Order: sequence, then structure tokens, then C-alpha cells
Amino acid sequence: MSSETTNRHHTTETETTGHSWDGIEELNNPLPRWWVWVFYATILWGVIYTIAYPAWPLVNRATAGVLGFSTRADVAAEIAAVDARNAELVAQLAAAEPSAIAGDETLQSFAVNAGAAIFRANCSQCHGAGAAGVQAAGFPNLLDDDWLWGGSMDDIVYTVTHGIRNEQSPDARWVEMPAFGDILSREEIASVVAHVRGLSGQEVDQALAAAGETVFLDNCAACHGDSGEGMPEMGAPQLNDAIWLYGGSEAAVTETVRNARFGVMPAWSEEYRVGTGLSQAEINAVAAYVHQLGGGE
Repeated sequence: MSSETTNRHHTTETETTGHSWDGIEELNNPLPRWWVWVFYATILWGVIYTIAYPAWPLVNRATAGVLGFSTRADVAAEIAAVDARNAELVAQLAAAEPSAIAGDETLQSFAVNAGAAIFRANCSQCHGAGAAGVQAAGFPNLLDDDWLWGGSMDDIVYTVTHGIRNEQSPDARWVEMPAFGDILSREEIASVVAHVRGLSGQEVDQALAAAGETVFLDNCAACHGDSGEGMPEMGAPQLNDAIWLYGGSEAAVTETVRNARFGVMPAWSEEYRVGTGLSQAEINAVAAYVHQLGGGE
């Protein structure tokens, strides 16, 4: 229930607003003068700020403000200053022979630190933040000593530059394992799988593995070697160790033999990736970073 009143509060004698709700009256106490002036000051400050600094959003930008302040411009200036300080080292890195970088302590340190940032931004999505790869997806571990197409600095630079089995670079690393499901019988595939897994020391049916040796020598040894030692220059992996790109279980090896694998790595050179590629200095840097992780040659 509401009623109008012009009386003062019966206890405090304070003027009321003239409203009463169920006997509860609203007092008309004025705000402290200091609070009112502070409130007005904040309004004034807000108006001044929106005039002086970027504030009001438009369709594709915001109002610039009369002071021309820009955090983006500040960051760009800082980046430009860093680039200017490092320009000489970047030029040296771009011109250096990859195999000679490690011989220059200053250049190697700069390359590894720069390469770490480049790796995290461009390579970690497939090879993992720690470069351990993702076996189930066929992304190789870069920390071990098994390197398709070689793990020297020159080899890594070439692989990063041109990539693997892509359509960007005409010089991409390229070799394709045939799908033996269309060539070998089910029994022959089972036997060669047993033989291959036996090469790496896994427990297999010895009679089946012995039968698979002939199948292996007739169909696989030309690329993987008679004893499964592999041929890095052809991109043919070593099969007589415990390192497997797609897994070494019976099911995984059977899938590889039957349907083959066809992993693709993009070419990272800016020649093939306009606007998103890496410069020669950046390629050398990321190669130096990867090479010193512990794998490579």
C-alpha cells in the first residue's frame, strides 16, 4: 500500500520524499557534497578520455583520439627496435652454411633461441611442444636418432624448406610405399608382418616370421635393406629398432603393409608459402633448434 505524505519523519525529523510503503517512509537525505563532485569529475574525465584516446568502435576501427596513442604502434615500435638490434645476426644466419652455424657460439645461441620460438609457432602443432611427435598420427619424434632423409643440419634445412610429399614445392621429399594389400595375399602379409616385427626384437611366431623373410627380401628389402636397416636417403625407415612412426603393434604394421602410409609435411619456405612462409634465416634457426634437441646427426 502506498500513500503520499509531506510530513517529516516522526523520529529523526528528516524530510521524506513523500512516499510510504506499508508504513516505511523514504528519507530524502542528500548525497555528500564531495561524492557528488567526484561523480561529476568522473563524467568529465570520461568525456576527455574518449576525445584524447582511442575509444568509440566504428565499423572496422575505433576513433583514434587527438593524442594519436596506439598500443599496437607501441608494440610495433618495440618489435622494430629488436629487429634492428638483431639485423646483423639475422643477416649472418641467412647467409651461413647450415653445417657451420654450430661452430659460431654467438650465432648458434641466437639461432637456437630464435628457432625455439619459430618451432612453437609453426611446428609444435604436429611434432608436439617438446618435439616428441604423435605416433598414432604419424608425426615423427624429433628427439631420437631415426631420421627419414637424414638428420644433419643440411638435411633438416632441406626438409623444412621443401617439405615432404606436398604439392607446393617441386623439390619436396618424395617416396611412396606401395599398398601391398593389392600385391600380396593375406597369408603373405601376415608372414611379412611377423618377420618385420621380429627384426625389432618383438615376440612373434617364428615359423611365420621365417616364411615372411622371403616375402620381405622379394618386396621390401630394396628400400628397407636386407636386415631392415633402412635407407635414409630414400626416406625408407629403419625397421630393426624399437622406433616406429605409426606404431609397431601387429595391427599397426599390418595396416602399414596393407594400405601403406602417406604422411605430408608442407614446404615452409616463403617461396612456396607467400605471406606465411619462413625466411632463410628462420629456416636455419629452426633447423639449429631441432638439431640440438638430441636427435639428428
